[in-house]
Amino acid sequence: MGDGGRVKKIAIIPARGGSKRIPKKNIMDFFGKPILAYSIEAAIGSNLFDEIMVSTDNPEIAEIAQKYGASIPFMRSDENADDHATTASVLKEVIFEYDKVGLNYDHLCCIYPAAPLITASKLAESYKLLSQGKADSVISVVRYNHPIQRALVVDKKGFMGYKWPENALKRSQDIKETFHDAGQLYWCKIDAFLNEHTLVTKRSVAFVESELSVQDIDSNDDIAMARLKYMLVNDIKDHR
Repeated sequence: MGDGGRVKKIAIIPARGGSKRIPKKNIMDFFGKPILAYSIEAAIGSNLFDEIMVSTDNPEIAEIAQKYGASIPFMRSDENADDHATTASVLKEVIFEYDKVGLNYDHLCCIYPAAPLITASKLAESYKLLSQGKADSVISVVRYNHPIQRALVVDKKGFMGYKWPENALKRSQDIKETFHDAGQLYWCKIDAFLNEHTLVTKRSVAFVESELSVQDIDSNDDIAMARLKYMLVNDIKDHR
C-alpha cells in the first residue's frame, strides 16, 4: 500500500514501434492528433494516477508521448520489442524497472495506445469496480451481438453447420450472454497480476461498454470504423 495507506496507481500504455499490419499505427493522425495522445490525455484527465508512462522501443513514439504529458523513464528492452512479446511481459518489465528505483504501485491500468474512444470518465467508472474490493482485475468488454453458442463453421469438405448443434433451436433469450475483449483498458491489482501472470485474473469483473464506444484497430477498415464512431460519439457533422 502507498504512503499513508493511499493506493498508488500507475497507467501503462504499451506502444511498440514495429506495427506491421498498419505502419506507425500508434502515432497515426486521428482527427488532428497522434492516436496515442487520446490514451495519454484520458489518463491525465482522470486524475487517478500517480504515474502515466508509455512503454516503447521507438524514439519517435517516445518524443510524442512526452509532448502529450506521459513519462518515458526508460526504453523498452529488445526482448519485449518483437512480434512475440506479450502485454503481460511488457507490464512486468515496467513494474520491475520501477521497483529497481524504489517506486512501487498497488494498482495498474493498461491502456492500449490505439484507443481513441477512451475517456477519463471511462477510466474513473471502471476503477470504481476495482476499488470496491471484490475484484482483482477489471476488463473492458463488449457483448457479442449474436449468441456465439450458435456459431456456424465450415468443415473440411466445405459444408457449413452449427459448431454446437445442441444450441440450434434455442431461443436467443435462453442462451447465456457472452463478451469479448474491447481492446481498451485493463485494471489490475499488481500483486494479483504478478501471482497469476495475466490481467484476466480469477477474480475479474467486466466493465461492459457499448459497441459504439470501442473499436479495436487492426486494419484499415477498423480505422474507418473508429473514425465514424468518434464522429458519432462527439457529434462531429463533417471532417475533411
